Amino acid sequence: MDKFNDYFKVNKATWNEKVKVHSESDMYDLEAFKQGKSSLMAYELEALGDVHGKSLLHLQCHFGQDTLSWSRMGAKCVGVDLSDEGIKLAQKLNEELQLDADFFCCNVLDTSKHIKDRFDIVFTSYGVIGWLPDLKPWGQLIADRLKKGGVFFMAEFHPIVWMFEYSNGTSIMKYGYMQEEVIYEESEGTYANTNSKMTSKEYGWNHGLGEVVNALTEAGLQIENLKEYDESPYDIFPNLVKTESGMYVSKDKLYPLIFTLKATKKA
Repeated sequence: MDKFNDYFKVNKATWNEKVKVHSESDMYDLEAFKQGKSSLMAYELEALGDVHGKSLLHLQCHFGQDTLSWSRMGAKCVGVDLSDEGIKLAQKLNEELQLDADFFCCNVLDTSKHIKDRFDIVFTSYGVIGWLPDLKPWGQLIADRLKKGGVFFMAEFHPIVWMFEYSNGTSIMKYGYMQEEVIYEESEGTYANTNSKMTSKEYGWNHGLGEVVNALTEAGLQIENLKEYDESPYDIFPNLVKTESGMYVSKDKLYPLIFTLKATKKA
């Protein structure tokens, strides 16, 4: 992965800037979180159920809200993220809230260099795999860090939505579903605060569902289910409509917005 280091450095700098913007945003609502509001969504809560007493590894945890939400539910959690600032804030929140999660700063693909424990659950969610040039080492690290019989769960934006370029409230199909070439985007603001003055410089990669499934099965995991939804818990794409359930849908519902996948490591 050395050939991608320059891309990772740019992404890390952007995410370090995002931490301050996001921690002050309405979307992340840090004050409500501190008062006890969970940041977890219905998909992951339903899929993983009672996590009390279980060990959980959270990959690409940003500044740790989901990690700490699982910790509040009784899981023994470890969070990993590329951003120094994200991990610093996660550790600060862990101390402030008197929880017992641990956090490590590293590229997610280097997780096994820093963490040798195996976990009952490996978890990742929403806007994660697009930062990775190759999913095979990602699938392998998940398998390596799971106990036999352990569960992997992910909730992620559907690969179809990354075929579009979003600008000025419009969406134009521009990128390939299985595009191998890196995608570079530079924009003002972030998804959590479009009015922010920060400049997001980001390198990303598109991955189809087949690539996701194969990366996990080739690493020895068994897929339990793969589900697609025409709704999103986050209002981050143009012209979405809020439903009575609090989710967001496109007006025409022509394609899914997110997918979830649950897999187990064979005992």
